[in-house]
Amino acid sequence: MTSFNEEKLVQAAQRGQLPAFNELLLYYQHPVYNLAYHIMQDPAAADDATQEAFISAYHALAKFRGGSFRAWLLRIVRNACYDELRRYKRHPAISWEDFGELDKEANPHLRAQVESPEESLQRNELRELLECTLARLPAEQRMTLFLVDRLGLAYDEVGLTMEVPLGTVKSRLYRARGKMREYLMETQELLPLRYRQKGSQ
Repeated sequence: MTSFNEEKLVQAAQRGQLPAFNELLLYYQHPVYNLAYHIMQDPAAADDATQEAFISAYHALAKFRGGSFRAWLLRIVRNACYDELRRYKRHPAISWEDFGELDKEANPHLRAQVESPEESLQRNELRELLECTLARLPAEQRMTLFLVDRLGLAYDEVGLTMEVPLGTVKSRLYRARGKMREYLMETQELLPLRYRQKGSQ
């Protein structure tokens, strides 16, 4: 089994080798779709945006000048989604489900424990509270948080994806995590007991 070599595949794709481009798409289809779904919050719309991004990427291959192909591709799908939202004058929906499991670094005051069946209601209540908390973040901070904590992008890749300097990425992430902590601390009485900060019970 050959290892994935992004640089060689990109070079081959730029020479017109379609199998190389298809291999790149297969490798990155999940993060591309996840980002599209995070923005669109609709499976069909996310599929359309993903396909549109792949087509745009193919036509723009000659303009790629190196660096992270993943970040370049994610920037294309991000722009495709925003174009679609502007076309229909919609706003990105927000869901904590996009972030997977609770991020301990982003929310250090949450004490995760093994969930019992009886606590499923509390978990749903917590999810609703987290979604309300996310909704209070500026859109660009939410996006930065998603790219780092959900898709696992490095800070420089986030900068390329969002077309902002590295310092801006770090600042947005720091502020987003700080606001998440602040908002949740303000509403600790609404958190299930097992998620509250020690000493506040």
